[in-house]
Amino acid sequence: MIPGGGQPNMQQLLQQAQKMQQDLARAQEELANTEVDGQAGGGLVQATVTGSGELRALRIDPKAVDPDDTETLADLVVAAVHAANENAQALQQAKLGPLAQGLGGGSGIPGLPF
Repeated sequence: MIPGGGQPNMQQLLQQAQKMQQDLARAQEELANTEVDGQAGGGLVQATVTGSGELRALRIDPKAVDPDDTETLADLVVAAVHAANENAQALQQAKLGPLAQGLGGGSGIPGLPF
């Protein structure tokens, strides 16, 4: 129910939606430009990904390289990338979470049921 029984101001609703869209685009751009790290093997392997999950760098300490045991190195690489992606997801949640709350389960825009 709209206070005063009037109709919602469509121009105001559109402005609010446009602002939310701009805020979301800005947050997504920040995520794409922010780098987060993950590591495995006590830091023997470190992976750097963007906040949006793009792998940017992989550092392998020479101590982690054993030509007779490449499986362990591969496992460390996978674990480091996985840890970096978990950190990227946490960053995404921190940056986009407040915006998503405004969009889901009640748009945050008065007068809209979604």
